[in-house]
Amino acid sequence: MASRVSNFTDLIQRVAASCLLHPLACRPESNDINENETGDEEDEDSQSENGKEEEEEEENEERLRVWEEAEEEEVRSRSVKELEMLMAEVFDAVSAMKRAYLSLQEAHSPWDPDKMRVADVAVVGELRRIGVLREKFRRRVRRGESGCGGKRVVVGATLREVVAPYEAAVEELKREVKVKEVEVENLTEKLRSIANLTAGGKKGRSQSKRRIRCSLSQVAVSPAPELFETSFNQVKETFKSFTSLLLSLMRSANWDIAAAVRSIEAATAATPPPPASTIGSHHAKYALESYISRKIFESFDHETFYMDGSLSSLINPDQFRRDCFTQFKDMKSMDPIELLGILPTCHFGKFCSKKYLSIIHEKMESSLLGDLEHRRQVLAGNHPRSKFYSEYLGVAKAIWLLHLLAFSVDPPPSLFEVSGGAEFHPLYMESVLRVGGGGRVAGGQNVGFLVTPGFKLGNGLIIKARVYLTPRT
Repeated sequence: MASRVSNFTDLIQRVAASCLLHPLACRPESNDINENETGDEEDEDSQSENGKEEEEEEENEERLRVWEEAEEEEVRSRSVKELEMLMAEVFDAVSAMKRAYLSLQEAHSPWDPDKMRVADVAVVGELRRIGVLREKFRRRVRRGESGCGGKRVVVGATLREVVAPYEAAVEELKREVKVKEVEVENLTEKLRSIANLTAGGKKGRSQSKRRIRCSLSQVAVSPAPELFETSFNQVKETFKSFTSLLLSLMRSANWDIAAAVRSIEAATAATPPPPASTIGSHHAKYALESYISRKIFESFDHETFYMDGSLSSLINPDQFRRDCFTQFKDMKSMDPIELLGILPTCHFGKFCSKKYLSIIHEKMESSLLGDLEHRRQVLAGNHPRSKFYSEYLGVAKAIWLLHLLAFSVDPPPSLFEVSGGAEFHPLYMESVLRVGGGGRVAGGQNVGFLVTPGFKLGNGLIIKARVYLTPRT
């Protein structure tokens, strides 16, 4: 009995010890529930804060978008205003150019060289203004909205527009090079032929012409007023030679020289011609020389004698001066008939044709030469190979060289003329008639008519106008 009580007591002690060592898990479960509830509350708080941040970001983005749209609208409005101003300037420039071109047309009929020069300058000025507006528009397009496909297309088209003229110019230069190569070959062949003729002892030049060619061959490396004076002296010599040939042909055709002079003067002079009694029969050559001079010096102050509308002397004056002097040096030793045989329709050829038709009218040619063959060839774009036309080409070449030299000098010489009836001024005029008393003109004489015009050069040198004097009435 005692052993059973002991065993029972031991059993109770072991159970109690086990309970002490292994307490119940009710309390920990309660702590876990509390922790879960706290975590859920924290998650709800963080989600609420995140929602507020997202709402703030959306509000900021909306404000930014509204600001950007307003800025774009302002830029677009400013661009539209700039384009409107640019188009207004373009319309104004086009209207001004139309008015200037209308003035240019009005200056042609009746012919007014002064108005022509003013209209030329006005047209060129408006063209330059339109060019500036075009460049302004292109620069604006290039600095337009970046990243826009439309902008890339416009810029690409602009670049093509810029490159296209240069490509066309290159092709034109290639064609000109080929033409020049053909010209060089032809001139080389002509040179061989002339050399063979020279070696065979055939001489077709007079001593005076050789002196003129020798003087022209000694040309300075740059244009100078003194060179212009020398070239003008050659012009006077060719005038005298051609006038003598015309007078001899008139006498051979039994012309009444005095009546012919009166007819020429009445048909061409702006003022009534002087009476026949004031021009002696042996002085008719001066009236004829005056007629030729007036015809061939017409439009001398324009770079192409108004054969076309070129304005190179205004657009790029320095390059144009260099080109003119280069042409002067290249052409001074050329035989004009040989040159025109190769290039009959070059600028010089067109000048020769135009002036020949102006100086020698149909009735004059028919009477002096017996037919109109020269005129037919000239109208067809050819140049006759006759003594008469060769003598005329000497005058044309001398004027052409003088014209090239005039546009090579800076500043260019200023041409001046004298009207009939004007008072004689020895500083600007010289009489074609020999005067005694130390070369001084006696008083009581006025200008009867102008024989050749005068020039005032940039260095102050005056090339006097040659005039025929008549007694004062």
